[in-house]
Amino acid sequence: MHGDTAKGGGAGNGPPTLVIRGLRKEYTKGVPVLRDVDLTVNGHGITAIIGPSGTGKSTLIRCINRLVEPTSGQIVFKGQDVARLHGRALREARRRIGMVFQEYNLVERLSVIENLLCGRLGYVNPVMAWLRKFPQADIDRAFELLDAVGLGAFAAQRADALSGGQRQRVGIARALMQHPDLLLADEPTSSLDPRTSVEIMELIAALAGKADIPVIVNIHQVELARRFATRVVGMSGGRIVFDGPPGDLTDGHLKTIYGGEGWLAT
Repeated sequence: MHGDTAKGGGAGNGPPTLVIRGLRKEYTKGVPVLRDVDLTVNGHGITAIIGPSGTGKSTLIRCINRLVEPTSGQIVFKGQDVARLHGRALREARRRIGMVFQEYNLVERLSVIENLLCGRLGYVNPVMAWLRKFPQADIDRAFELLDAVGLGAFAAQRADALSGGQRQRVGIARALMQHPDLLLADEPTSSLDPRTSVEIMELIAALAGKADIPVIVNIHQVELARRFATRVVGMSGGRIVFDGPPGDLTDGHLKTIYGGEGWLAT
């Protein structure tokens, strides 16, 4: 079995983008969901986190950008310990971390292009944002990203008129509007059919690769992780129990991650 901590963390030269040390999260005191997790992520590539429901995958993703408050440990992103930041410093760090949500998190009553521009709210004067007046460079980039995700013809359409796959494409484009240094994706395919799931993962891989930013994706489908990830991290019981390239992930590792072996035949 591979080690339960990530020492290298994918390709890339120079300092790592993210270093997590001793990360612990307890929603109920004395009942840890994350148990002293160590993880290092370097400059690019896709790190896929797999594991059974309830093992802490989403909690780990959401601790990185402080949507969930860690109980203890370090989350060093681009040299800053995000776990220690507050107020403006935390907001500025979050601007550099893009997030793709399982439930899309779009503003239903806004148009597709307006949802993308929401990804730039932290960079625009609040009055101008309220008036929906964004710099032309932001508008141009929003249209470029819509074209990149195949929704150029849907710019003026309301978000609530889109299919699930289309909504997730908007979510990916909105996250990239931030020009992030790291992209997080929390189960981006869990509500989608198999074909659309592949298309969404292809988009994430292509666009993040073009932007040369690392991706951490929490995913249920092992085959998608094997197909698209450069690195797989397997979690069980709040700990990392596998960390390595997809080609090294065996049925034996999957039994350790998920428990038992009956599910392997499904």
